[in-house]
Amino acid sequence: MSGYPRSPKILRGGLVLLDPDSGNVLRIIALQYNPETMTRSLQVKATGADSGGHSEALRLKGPAVETIKLDAEIDATDGLDSGQGTAGSLGLHPQLASIEALAHPASGELYAANAAAGAGMLEIAPAAAPLCLFVFGPNRIVPVRLTELGIVEEAFDTELNPIRAKLSLGLRVLSVDDLGFDGKGGGLFMSYLLAKEKLAGLAAAGDFQALGIAGVPVVP
Repeated sequence: MSGYPRSPKILRGGLVLLDPDSGNVLRIIALQYNPETMTRSLQVKATGADSGGHSEALRLKGPAVETIKLDAEIDATDGLDSGQGTAGSLGLHPQLASIEALAHPASGELYAANAAAGAGMLEIAPAAAPLCLFVFGPNRIVPVRLTELGIVEEAFDTELNPIRAKLSLGLRVLSVDDLGFDGKGGGLFMSYLLAKEKLAGLAAAGDFQALGIAGVPVVP
């Protein structure tokens, strides 16, 4: 039985991995189920009290440090029922591995670094990881770095493949302070910031009456 033709399509959040140089899409990781809650915190980068005159207290040194935390569930039941994909033979292993890969350098990069060290190279620069974007609707497309990943596997098939799991993701938004203005990531952050400013301009303005005052006191 098909769904109603006019039912709204539910968007899904997820992660998009880009080549940091070319901007080509390397992988898209869509969340199977959207989280019920998402916690965001912003640490303001204010000028310190010892930075100069009194006017410095009103200055901001740069974009706030934003962190995002969310919990998501994934379940292999749909794939098992339909017989699609690798759910029957591997359960959730592929989905979990694709997210865990964000926490490690690629094996080839580790082998290359080890070979360089064995050849006597004194300074080995870490390889650049893919540029990771957190996408949660068209108004939230922002470069991030995975800072924390928790996995609770709740059920297993007869081969001990996980078939139901909960993920806890901790993300740190990467701003132009981290990525610079010239690269792909810096441009995406500025687009994210501009979108916020546009949305802020659409918010209904308050008035003094709602605050219970007639206006701002006049200071002589």
